[in-house]
Amino acid sequence: MSRAKSADRVFGIWAVLVFIFLFLPIVMIIIYSFNDGRLLVSWREFGFGPYEAAFSSPQIMNSVWVTLRAAIGAAIVATALGTLAGLALARHGGKWAPWLVAGLAIVTVTPEIVDAVALLPWFVMLGQDFYLAPFNDGIVRLIVGNTLFATALVSFIVRARFEGLDAKLEEASADLYASPFTTFRKVTLPLAMPAVLSGALLSFTLSLDNTVIASFVQVSGSTPWPVYILSSLKTGLRPEIAAMSTVMIVLTIVALALVAIVLRRSGESTADIARTMAA
Repeated sequence: MSRAKSADRVFGIWAVLVFIFLFLPIVMIIIYSFNDGRLLVSWREFGFGPYEAAFSSPQIMNSVWVTLRAAIGAAIVATALGTLAGLALARHGGKWAPWLVAGLAIVTVTPEIVDAVALLPWFVMLGQDFYLAPFNDGIVRLIVGNTLFATALVSFIVRARFEGLDAKLEEASADLYASPFTTFRKVTLPLAMPAVLSGALLSFTLSLDNTVIASFVQVSGSTPWPVYILSSLKTGLRPEIAAMSTVMIVLTIVALALVAIVLRRSGESTADIARTMAA
């Protein structure tokens, strides 16, 4: 056996072990979501009781609904702002561009605890001192908190997408007397769609587990799912937590599959889809 084949086999085995290490905890959560017992770590028997308990629990369903609303809102806002910022950086950069890139980079590397500590008094001041009622709403607070980091990610993804594309199509549209808005809607946006969709997906999935910021900015009645799980640790995790977590995993996979299908129909190759999904 040649050295090249031996190396390929070793790296193949190593890759399998890495994937097992990464996905085994998720597989265990899925298995224990069918544990029809009182505590998650104490297996009693196989059953669908945890799923029935999860969907019949008002507290669990309310926390999941709050998380989904905040994640969808954050994905919409972050995608809109990040797309425009990425387009501006790639197509209309100037002396201000390095400062914007630096600002976005700072957002991506700032610890979440710092953002949380900064956002809490800011929301209190806006809501209480300046009487801006929306900032007293828990969903609005969660959307803003989740949008900060997601906007920076979308900006970099869209910018990278446009830097690899020729601007001749947009210039041709302008030469044919199309308005800037028409050029953006019919030429620029379709070109950026793979990056926009992947950015929206990343914004959505990252917002699902934003625990640190959510635990600071939440208000009564708008407890998101990650904070609910964190509070459940005090009394012991129950199987219905694993059941709803499994549902969230399936939801994420479905969202990923939908974006992949859209990208495939837009003419993207498998390699392009993988690179886009991986940001």
